[in-house]
Amino acid sequence: MTALTIAVLLLGVAFAMSGGWILHSSGRRRRVGLSVVLVGLLLAASVAAGLGSTSTLAESLWLTASMIAFPVVIFLFPDGRVGGQTGGVVFALIVSTGALAVVYPAEFGRSGVSGLVLYVLLLSWAWWRYDHSDDQDRQALLWLALAAGGGGLIGGVAVFLADNTAGVVVLVLAGSSVPVALAIGVTRPEVADIRALIVSVVVYAVTAIVLVSVFVGSASTIELLLGRSPSIGATAVIAMVCAGGFHPTRVVLRGVVDRLLFGDRPDPLEAASRVGESIADDPVHALRALREALLLPYAALVREDQVVASSGTATTETSRMSLRLGGREVGSLLVALRPGELRLPRQDEDVLRIVAPALAQTLHARALSEQLHESRAGVIAAVEDERRRLRRDLHDGLGPTLTGVAYTADAARNHVRTDPAAAEALLAELRGDTSHAIAEIRRVVEGLRPPALDELGLVGALDQRTNNLRAADGRNLDVHIQALSPMPPLPAAVEVAAYRIVTEALTNVARHADSPTASVRLSVTATDLVIDVRDSGRGGGPWTAGVGLSSMRERVEQMGGRFEASADRGGHVLASLPLAPRAPAVPMR
Repeated sequence: MTALTIAVLLLGVAFAMSGGWILHSSGRRRRVGLSVVLVGLLLAASVAAGLGSTSTLAESLWLTASMIAFPVVIFLFPDGRVGGQTGGVVFALIVSTGALAVVYPAEFGRSGVSGLVLYVLLLSWAWWRYDHSDDQDRQALLWLALAAGGGGLIGGVAVFLADNTAGVVVLVLAGSSVPVALAIGVTRPEVADIRALIVSVVVYAVTAIVLVSVFVGSASTIELLLGRSPSIGATAVIAMVCAGGFHPTRVVLRGVVDRLLFGDRPDPLEAASRVGESIADDPVHALRALREALLLPYAALVREDQVVASSGTATTETSRMSLRLGGREVGSLLVALRPGELRLPRQDEDVLRIVAPALAQTLHARALSEQLHESRAGVIAAVEDERRRLRRDLHDGLGPTLTGVAYTADAARNHVRTDPAAAEALLAELRGDTSHAIAEIRRVVEGLRPPALDELGLVGALDQRTNNLRAADGRNLDVHIQALSPMPPLPAAVEVAAYRIVTEALTNVARHADSPTASVRLSVTATDLVIDVRDSGRGGGPWTAGVGLSSMRERVEQMGGRFEASADRGGHVLASLPLAPRAPAVPMR
């Protein structure tokens, strides 16, 4: 086998493997995968039939692969659809042009006539596809353009510099990038920022061509002026100047190439408007719009060193902007620099500053949504715990008592006529069991809502509860309650929560504060009931959260209120309960 047939065989293997990967990873685009596999099989069959010799079969297989099967792959790429009536006409032209090359190889195949027509048809079709595709398919088409353009450039240079056979071999091997690009475009077009990659490749290629031209032109000018080739020292100086000018030339060419390939970048207001239109519950859409507007490889929202949402492929060179809301930092915006950039251009920074408030609001909304989800889960768990407690109390406490009442009543009935004294004793026992059941019912009911709230109101119930409250040393705790008289009507849930919070806070004072007095102040605003409990104990810094403090905080936060507790100058508990239902709020620190 010659070098050319080996290169064709390797190309066929690349097509077959890429087609298999497409079929494995993207079953919904089977047409593309099958077409790519067919190209690989036809190339391998042409080698087996004796490609490069005088075999007519080998030439027919090669022309079928290159003039029919491969153009069909390009036509179907990336979604496998024909594209309506227009696509049907183009498909028929592609197949008929390729068929002419296979049937009449001398007139249409070897002469290049069919190849030229196919090139124009496919280029026009790819352009039309790009204009009528969504973002994902556009990325796929750009992957194909990068592979075809890069492979063609390498092969063209090789054909120009090397002998005919070696150049063709390099061209065929460079074509192996095409099936790889087909597989990436169908399965994972977002694996890298293809726009930035194309710009980088083109910039590097153009920079290299410019500097090589400068080097050759300088050397030729010196030789023309001096009549002899430049010395080694002069050549080294020219090479050093070209090497030193590589980075500045690349930076200048990047902006030019960027505009030539993708047009002028929008002004800050236009770019910010595009990002603002994409901001929704999912910030990924806004980040994608930001990357597309500024041609950035990567953008992400970060909160507490954790990536909340991202778009693109992360790189090592990044720029970070703080996102603030109401004077408080809620996170940061992280963007990756384009290859070769040391910092973001001023115009891009202007765009980021314009969209930063909206992104900060989105990030804060995401945090509140997560807190709301956690709070709802806590409420559901609390409700289930309360149901289990009621079931346990009724089953283990009231249930056996009532069962005993029923059995005792049956026994008393059996002894009424035969043994009145025994029946009387059983009825007395029945009376005691009934009293115990009534007490158990009262205990269960008070666990749900203290009856004193309905009988005396919130202030009266608290006053009754605190009358006999004693400190750890046995002294009476003097509690002063200050509230409006009469208190305005409060929602039932607010009353219960306020009662539990105040009683728990006063219990903590009695147990831990070493204070003879405590004060409770209840004030009602237009939106909240504010609870302020203080004592005159020793204090000593922030309290360690125990069961009492934790239960008070949970009650307040479940209702969407705010809570704080401290012991700097005596104990102090401050809670704010909304009078109307409100989403759980961020706890006060």
